[in-house]
Amino acid sequence: MSTVHALPRSLSEEQRAFVTALRDFARRECGTREQRDALAAEAGGPHAPSLYARLAELGWLGVCLPEAYGGAGGGMTDACLFLRETSRGLVPAGGFITSVITAKAYERFGNEAQCKAAVGGAVAGQVLSIAMSEPEAGSDVAALRCAAERTPDGGWLVNGHKTWISNAHLAEHILLVARTDASGTKREGLTMFHVPAGTPGIRIRPIETMGGREVNDVYFTDVRLPADAVVGVADHAWPQLMAGLDAERLFLAANMLGLAERVLEDTVAYVRGREQFGRPVGSFQALRHRLADLATEIECARLLVFDVAAACDAEPGRRFSREASMAKLKATETARNAALEGMQMMGGYGYATEYDMERHLRAAVVSTVYGGTSEIQRDIIGRSYGL
Repeated sequence: MSTVHALPRSLSEEQRAFVTALRDFARRECGTREQRDALAAEAGGPHAPSLYARLAELGWLGVCLPEAYGGAGGGMTDACLFLRETSRGLVPAGGFITSVITAKAYERFGNEAQCKAAVGGAVAGQVLSIAMSEPEAGSDVAALRCAAERTPDGGWLVNGHKTWISNAHLAEHILLVARTDASGTKREGLTMFHVPAGTPGIRIRPIETMGGREVNDVYFTDVRLPADAVVGVADHAWPQLMAGLDAERLFLAANMLGLAERVLEDTVAYVRGREQFGRPVGSFQALRHRLADLATEIECARLLVFDVAAACDAEPGRRFSREASMAKLKATETARNAALEGMQMMGGYGYATEYDMERHLRAAVVSTVYGGTSEIQRDIIGRSYGL
């Protein structure tokens, strides 16, 4: 029996065909270890530009972006299907999540010119990045200090340091969150800015990680922006940021759901073929029961992720903060635990670069940190019950 998990029962025929096409693409382009190694060598991280360009040509990068800017106009379920299948198929499209999260912010708050540049660019295969975190403003992002001051000509002068900025080195456009008024509370006086890559005064320095080049320090030194660089309303970026958090967490959950499923598939394939004491190691009760528990946890994560996605699609104007945090918490911790279990069940081979399991672990272990740590998600969930 296949270890591939079921699709949501509510999918349309068009959505099922989309999944089939994604799986075919993954098998064709990334189905062998040789193909994956070649793409990794090109990328130096989890994003391969050549493959990403092909995804753009197929029209898939605009899966949940507006038709007015070249997108497909789909919903959260469609985006989660894309993320689940590309992750499960080990497609190195690491720029997608930051791009679609950032593009959705432009869609909600940007003017027409900004949307054409950023949303249209994301559909066409450009990578977008959002710069929020700072050395002293991570989980407490409202404590950020990067400052944008008004200039006599009506523009802005930006100075500050952002850190852990995903895909800034690949981005064509950076959505910057800066402090424009320090007179109120820390959640007041924040503004979003549209910053094209290559704007003078920006310096990007890579932060080397066990997952390759994914994140960066970004320094802004006397960066001059025009008056119309503001995205949304000046000094009111906090509610704008909050409006996108549910989607961000759900996208990250779908991505890690796909990885957890791939871990299960690879582990089952290994324990079926690996023999010790005269029989496959998967036939021993100790491993069978661990795999049973793991498969059950992954199925729970799948049901949660797609239930939240369906709810978001049914009521697009409503916030689902508790549910999105639950999905992010469950899927990321399941993926991390799955990779650790997979490595343990494969023994030394799980640690060897000959197999994908060590790569799965490197991708999964950070997922409980980015996009809001597991501790932050638990706090959000707890507060939603008045605690």
